[in-house]
Amino acid sequence: MPSAMSQTVDNKVSILVLQHPQEQDRVLGTARLLCDSLTNGRVVIGLSWRNLAHALGEAAEPRDWGVLYLGSTQTKGQTTPLVAIDGKGQPLPDQEAARAGLKGLIALDGNWAQAKALWWRNAWLTKLRRFVVVPDRPSLYGDLRREARPDAVSTLEAVALSLQVLEGDAAVREKLLVPFRALLAKARREGVRDSKRDRRVRR
Repeated sequence: MPSAMSQTVDNKVSILVLQHPQEQDRVLGTARLLCDSLTNGRVVIGLSWRNLAHALGEAAEPRDWGVLYLGSTQTKGQTTPLVAIDGKGQPLPDQEAARAGLKGLIALDGNWAQAKALWWRNAWLTKLRRFVVVPDRPSLYGDLRREARPDAVSTLEAVALSLQVLEGDAAVREKLLVPFRALLAKARREGVRDSKRDRRVRR
């Protein structure tokens, strides 16, 4: 459940987080934190699924869903932090049309290598609309978690920025960042850096 400090976001665009098994016990992981703050979000843990419906647990049309893409892209000059791209990584000419009718968005949760593994093990992801997030500021993680790329942000930050665009509401992003800021503040007070959680005391 969301903390008393956070506000639940009643998102119209569904969020599905595919989480690599090795990411689920990260002390400063954000997938659960994110989905606990959404009325329409879920996390599934694994390495591969037969198709979108299998991952989602219900019927779904791939054409109605998008995925946050990890590959190289050409987004220079784009004015939106969420850019729709084609199969070659080029921005689509009509960004508004590319977002029209989108019912759900998938994020891959894990470090860079783990997220890429999820992409390559699930060929059905290539049938979805592709989007890339262009962060407008560094990750709030700061020095608490090492990232493979300087422009990398947490799953929560990427989805929050995406929903800000898709829902047309800047407040959505800030609402989702509230519990994340609280988590990081607590970690800094206690001198905690990102690490594996002890499964024996996991709740």
